Amino acid sequence: MRLAVTHGRLRPPPIEYPFWVDVADDQIYEKYQAKAIAEINALGHEIAAALAERHPGRAPVMGTGHPLADILMVKYAPQPAEVQEGVAFFGRAGQAILKSMQRLRIDPLMVYGTDCLKAAIDADDEDLAQARDWLTRELHITQPRLVVVMGEDARGFVNELRFPLSVSADAPVGTIQQWTPTIELLTVPDIDQSLNDADAKQAFWIAFRGVGDWYENLPPY
Repeated sequence: MRLAVTHGRLRPPPIEYPFWVDVADDQIYEKYQAKAIAEINALGHEIAAALAERHPGRAPVMGTGHPLADILMVKYAPQPAEVQEGVAFFGRAGQAILKSMQRLRIDPLMVYGTDCLKAAIDADDEDLAQARDWLTRELHITQPRLVVVMGEDARGFVNELRFPLSVSADAPVGTIQQWTPTIELLTVPDIDQSLNDADAKQAFWIAFRGVGDWYENLPPY
């Protein structure tokens, strides 16, 4: 199941503004959103072309969600259902995340989800360097306020990003830390590894509740 709106298929509906809404501000936001959609689509085409050249026959798995998400969720590698659909968080992981967000009363349209690796491959150093560049660009495009890193492999990957003014993501699991001056970060257990064991699922849920605490403490827009 997709977290929100699938990459490449986002078509925002026309907006009818009440008389008290500052239409100019919303028009500025729409321009930023359109720019983000174009950049996400361009990145997707680049990923597909690069994988076709380096790993023929390996289907790309693209990020999914709102192009200007407040929350960006990242796990390390795509699972078979994601590979089949070509969409990150498709299947059990996405279903579990959606249920968790419903329990926390978080709007799914605030979320963008992606994988560190954009295909099911045995990544070499060149693949990893390219994947780090792609994730860095996704972060620059979406400009999230919170990054949720799922699992230690994903945490290690994020720690090797050359993201401006970032610090090491070394806070304990379930603890929110300041990652950059404008982005907070929360590490939780690997969602894919947590779904097959009751204790692991409970540990994931306990850590993931930090997203709800963060959401409740957001200042009003």
